[in-house]
Amino acid sequence: MIPYLQLDNLSKSWGDNPLFENISLTINQGEKVALIAKNGAGKTTLMNIIFGHEVADNGKVFFNNDIRIGYLRQLPELNPDETILEAAFSSSGETINAVREYESALESHDPKAIERAMEKINHLNCWDFELKIKQILTELNIHDLQQPIRELSGGQKKRVALAHVLIDEPDFLILDEPTNHLDLEMIEWLERTLEKAKCTLLMVTHDRYFLDRVCNEIIELDDQSLFRYKGNYSFYVEKRNDRIQNLNTEIERARNLFRTELDWLRRMPKARTHKSKYRTENANVLKEKASKRIDDEKLELAINSHRLGHKIINLDHISKAFGDVTILKDFSYKFARYEKVGIVGKNGSGKSTFLNLLTGIYQPDSGRMDVGETVRFGYFRQDGIQFSPEARVIDIIKEIAEVIEMGDGSKLSASQFLTYFLFPPDTQYSYVAKLSGGEKRRLYLCTVLMRNPNFLILDEPTNDLDIMTLNVLEDYLKSFTGCTLVVSHDRFFMDKIVDHLFVFDGNGVIKDFPGNYSDYRDWAEDREKAEQNVVKTDKPVREKPVDDKKKLSFKEKKELEELEREITNLEKEKKFLEEELNSGSLGADELNKKSIRYGEITPLLEDKELRWLELSE
Repeated sequence: MIPYLQLDNLSKSWGDNPLFENISLTINQGEKVALIAKNGAGKTTLMNIIFGHEVADNGKVFFNNDIRIGYLRQLPELNPDETILEAAFSSSGETINAVREYESALESHDPKAIERAMEKINHLNCWDFELKIKQILTELNIHDLQQPIRELSGGQKKRVALAHVLIDEPDFLILDEPTNHLDLEMIEWLERTLEKAKCTLLMVTHDRYFLDRVCNEIIELDDQSLFRYKGNYSFYVEKRNDRIQNLNTEIERARNLFRTELDWLRRMPKARTHKSKYRTENANVLKEKASKRIDDEKLELAINSHRLGHKIINLDHISKAFGDVTILKDFSYKFARYEKVGIVGKNGSGKSTFLNLLTGIYQPDSGRMDVGETVRFGYFRQDGIQFSPEARVIDIIKEIAEVIEMGDGSKLSASQFLTYFLFPPDTQYSYVAKLSGGEKRRLYLCTVLMRNPNFLILDEPTNDLDIMTLNVLEDYLKSFTGCTLVVSHDRFFMDKIVDHLFVFDGNGVIKDFPGNYSDYRDWAEDREKAEQNVVKTDKPVREKPVDDKKKLSFKEKKELEELEREITNLEKEKKFLEEELNSGSLGADELNKKSIRYGEITPLLEDKELRWLELSE
């Protein structure tokens, strides 16, 4: 197997906090590997070291020199002065350069330059490239290709950066949280694309369905070391549990042996022989192993919530629009206690606006919204809140409450509460600037839940949270006694939590679907197949629009040029055959052959002339 990437004894620390120590890894051609770890364990740091954006304390990174590499950073850096199209094409790839040369040659009307460019395009087989680029941009909901990068949101920039990486078709693809800021349809498209791709892949993601379907290996960064699992996410869950159990068994055995050795050391006479020195050294090794602790703490959420009355939220014919864009149209619904609703729909269909209407940030244009007196919102926003980088973690919690009441009636101090949320004392007094992106999201979740809400609104809560935290959050939400409204692109999360869905179809239409996301996708696929069968049965006549003028693709330009040459050659051959057939000098066999060829040329020439007319129009 050909090694694409090798890590040799890498180590990295932040101050006194070691992230990883002397880790080694080889990724070979064709492997699709996912890197997972708890928040703050050093995933993004490791990715940045691999790609040269950060420097390791020691160790080396080796890439195969003969491969093309594409890297999608968690926070992409794009030129704000470029347009979307320029950013998507800002690559040194052979195919993109060949297309650029061809476009430039066409603009210059230089026949020799066009011929050279066409030879290169033929050699690289990139006549389908323009169509592929447009398909990728469309799938990622990127349409205004002349829009400047500076006008885009963070999510839009992430999608442009992803398009840029995919368009270049690298041999080795490195992706850091590729599913963030993608809606569910985009994620499923990306999932299918990567599943079929022949490239080698290294990826950081917390999307468990995505992991299960795309990756064939899992690398876990845990306890400053790397652990490799040859299988998908389901296999990893099983084998990780086995590893933890085996390690716990070894530690318990070491503790029992150490107690025996410690008893011997205490009773040992002062005159030590060589054998006793060896046994003393062995006891020290056992002591180190016995004192090892498995850092496999689980975040257990049992936050108290205020009592929720019978009347929660009643929506009566609500409508909302921004200019010509309709977000809600005549929508009515009565929320009930304990229900858990998921919200799905394409980006821009109005999901976040709907949440802002419920919480009173926006007011409806028409209709009535009646919120019960006992309703207490807990709103976890997609964009989070901006913590001051100079603030200490514990001060942020103390500003909200010095004492927090838990679900079992107990009370915790701010410091105890943070420890409960896996922020140890040394981290509590650290500055926010030192937290990872996932740790900041977890801190934000603390500030939402500690206010004891009874109506939880979670807008993309899974972004940047590690899998361990997600598992526990799911368990908490399943037992939550209030109402829950969730917008999430994490299909695994939605399947475990929600009872039914609000499906945003666009143009203000919202449908209530009775089931989770997987149920909805199965239903949608069945409906799509049924509609396709109806279309095939009816066989409708396709009418070509009178003014349907469009720019030819590269492949169509090439086809038009080939058709002109082929038509010219066929007309010459047809004329020559007519002269030969009319000459009277041909033998029987020769006459038969040329007659057959003449019969073949006539319909072939008609077909090519019709296609030429279609393209030229």
